[in-house]
Amino acid sequence: MPVEIFPSSPEHRRHGSNAGQPLTRRDGLLKVTGKATYAADNHREGMLYAVAAVSSIARGRVKSLDVQAAKSHPGVVEVITPANRPPLAHNPNQKMPPFGFRIEVLQDDTVRYANQPIAMVVAETLEAATEGAALLNPQYETDTARTRRENGERFKPEAVGVGGPSRVAHGDIEAGFASAARVTEAEFVTPAQYHNAMEPHAVVAEWDGDRLTLDMPNQALVLSCAGYATYFGIPPENVLIRSPFIGGGFGSKAILNGPQILAILAARMLKRPVKLALPRAQMYGPVGHRGATWQKLRVGTDAGGRLTALHHHTLSATSSFDDFLEPAANASLPLYASPAILAEHEGLRLDTGTPGPMRAPGEASGSAALEVAIDEAAEACGMDPLEFRLANYAETEPGTGRPFSSKALRECYAEGAKRFGWSGRPLAARQMRDENGCLVGWGMGTAVFHCPHFPAEARATLRADGTGLLETAGVDMGQGAWTALAQIGAEALGLDPEMVELRSGVSSLPDGGIAGGSGHTASAGLALHNAGRNAIDQLVDLATADPESPLFGAGNVGVVARAGRLHRRDDEGRSESYSDILARARRTELVGDAKAAREPAAAEAHAMFSHGAVFAEVKVDPDLGQVRATRLVGAFAAGRIINPRLVRSQYYGGMIWGASFALLEEAVTDHRTGRIMNSDLAEYHVPVNADLPSLDAILIPEDDPYVNPLGVKGVGEIGITGTVGAIANAVWHATGVRARRFPIRIEDLLSDW
Repeated sequence: MPVEIFPSSPEHRRHGSNAGQPLTRRDGLLKVTGKATYAADNHREGMLYAVAAVSSIARGRVKSLDVQAAKSHPGVVEVITPANRPPLAHNPNQKMPPFGFRIEVLQDDTVRYANQPIAMVVAETLEAATEGAALLNPQYETDTARTRRENGERFKPEAVGVGGPSRVAHGDIEAGFASAARVTEAEFVTPAQYHNAMEPHAVVAEWDGDRLTLDMPNQALVLSCAGYATYFGIPPENVLIRSPFIGGGFGSKAILNGPQILAILAARMLKRPVKLALPRAQMYGPVGHRGATWQKLRVGTDAGGRLTALHHHTLSATSSFDDFLEPAANASLPLYASPAILAEHEGLRLDTGTPGPMRAPGEASGSAALEVAIDEAAEACGMDPLEFRLANYAETEPGTGRPFSSKALRECYAEGAKRFGWSGRPLAARQMRDENGCLVGWGMGTAVFHCPHFPAEARATLRADGTGLLETAGVDMGQGAWTALAQIGAEALGLDPEMVELRSGVSSLPDGGIAGGSGHTASAGLALHNAGRNAIDQLVDLATADPESPLFGAGNVGVVARAGRLHRRDDEGRSESYSDILARARRTELVGDAKAAREPAAAEAHAMFSHGAVFAEVKVDPDLGQVRATRLVGAFAAGRIINPRLVRSQYYGGMIWGASFALLEEAVTDHRTGRIMNSDLAEYHVPVNADLPSLDAILIPEDDPYVNPLGVKGVGEIGITGTVGAIANAVWHATGVRARRFPIRIEDLLSDW
């Protein structure tokens, strides 16, 4: 399959070249017409199909498998078990930095969680592989599954999240509480949640000698090449990953997992291409999830309602054999001005698959608890929730005192409250009803997310015909990266978008970094910007040094690139087209290569975050306790906006996910077996259109001169962080009952009425 080229649309031509325009997605037409090729859509000549047989217990060992029955089934080619699995070059029980986990690739007969791969069946057809897996009839020695807080193993972690600190302290926390006029204490529970992207994990693996080609959804193309190369003992440049379209990732597709490695191993073992596409039920276990948390918050306030101390403790669930702990307590560090803050974590080992990054890891779970606790503190002080937050507004980063690179949170509060109608909110709970008698509540939450930057590379080419080519191994998992990155590159080249092609989604291109942490547009975008400017600089040198050019000698006064022409800065009437400059120089193209990294001094000197405020309305049936989120208004400040249409879409997606977190989403475990009972999209509930009748996202202007030269911040995850608390606080305002566990349950509301 060739490198994907994402052309422009007619709308691009109407809007012109500048970033900041609300262009439609370059890949949109391909997707809605079914022409986009996802991983499992690929077919290779002579291809086999792989199906993972997975454990039905959560702890123990596999005593036996009926391999002969499976191999005797028509069409079955091979059954891979611990007894015949070929060796790997890397020990799967050892972590592989920076994002590597310990994984299960049939290294022994131990079962560590339900849905763990215990064998892989490879056959001529998917049906034969599926039936062969069913014939294995595994027999187990079973130990009691540890799936509850009460029977898990608690421990002190060295780090949480991706290498973050497990304990951060600022100021004297006990002195802060001792001086407080009021201390509010609350405990919260958040459940395990699963990514459930529309596209399941899949791979088509093909070997040519020691060269490996993978068609797969992947959020970190070049980094993953190095990981797979390590497992199979080949150079990273021998691995090619093609991932032009991804049907959602949310963090799970940046991590290597056991089923995919086994499929690749099967392809090498059998010397034929192999396809593996996990069924929905098998995505609950071996490919990561958001771990459950148990959180305790103490909030101290003085007589005027200002914070004196904030203590956030989190117990985060992880697997029995690896560590990824939801860094939920760290959500309390960057937001509210308090002279003393303590964020600390404990770990809890359970017999479950290892958690991993999931959209807004840490911040989603932590802000859900924090924003409810802040509301409770406001109530204890007799203050309006917005008034309380403004009274505790942090002008500099709490604890460190570093200035924010930019912070338009006050404007978010003001514009969001105005659009929502917050001034009409009664202070006390249970004061509003609609025309049908339903209880009505209004709540709010503050949104915040950090602004990471990943090393990235790109190439920009000016062609003899005046068009441009942009190349970077970037990733679009639905957020619109192909469009936003093309806009950035086109602007750098001084070309209209329809004059620019974007090649991306394949690991052989310059490393576009990681699509995660809301940092991809800033990282790959800056690389494209730098590459484009590099190409233009070369073009300027050609023109200003050429006596035949109208720009000859203009090097001192400067040159502007716009709409495919170079213009003298002091006399824009004197200009020349790119194609004329290249033709006279007998050049078919000019290539600009560039890397991008954040300036270390700026990163150390400033606190870098996107901010926002979410306002929620809920209606609650007074007899049944059913809750509906009827209206959400979010106002967000995230630096320079490259494409308002795409950004608003991301905010909507984040707020919808927040509503899912607050009211619907959880994995339900059968504690007798350790199995997840709702491992499908029928019973693992996520919102549909009818669940959220009104969404509004306000884009607050913000200029950030420090976060990166583009002034771009991330938008993909921040929408979750304010929404969960806003809905929970609205439920309290409607009912007088505080949420203590998520999702908010009817029985919890009715039991306190």
